[in-house]
Amino acid sequence: MAYDKFEVLTSTAYPLPIENVDTDQIIPARFLKATKRVDFDINFFRDWRFDAEGNPIEDFPLNNPKYAGSKILVGGKNFGSGSSREHAAWSVYDFGLRCVISSFFADIFRNNCLNVGVLPVQVSPEFAEKLFAAIEADPKTEIKVDLPAQTVSLVATGESESFEINGYKKGNMLNGFDDIDYLQNIKDEIKEFTKTRPF
Repeated sequence: MAYDKFEVLTSTAYPLPIENVDTDQIIPARFLKATKRVDFDINFFRDWRFDAEGNPIEDFPLNNPKYAGSKILVGGKNFGSGSSREHAAWSVYDFGLRCVISSFFADIFRNNCLNVGVLPVQVSPEFAEKLFAAIEADPKTEIKVDLPAQTVSLVATGESESFEINGYKKGNMLNGFDDIDYLQNIKDEIKEFTKTRPF
């Protein structure tokens, strides 16, 4: 499945300064029985966004109208820990987020995000705190994520930090490819290569 290309994203952000957010909170296990990729946006952080009666919990950041429409989530340290469910990354994308920023990611969650069109940006704890402070001071604070340059910055102040990303995954994000799209894109090269190989 192809995704929208990711080059430069400038957006406000949802702040979630909670450490050790695991995938069972991101998408609770009871929603993993689905055979089709539907309603993952609704069930994203389901037990934190809604009470037992299904009413939105007003003070949870993802329900707060002052952050509505943000394409970035700034999370606490060790975001996406726990089980390896790919559904967690699906729910991030389906909610409308294209980037998650944290001072540390669980490796499997990070890779699952890259596979479905979400850019995980790991920054230093100090820079993460600057982002949280800026958002708290002004919910309309914009963050710029520049994938070609591999930088994340606060638009208002220009404060910036570099981030690392695997070169193959970076290329896929820039082109809007998942792994299958990448192979499809080079199928002619693969055919030519196979002609040179003995059977």
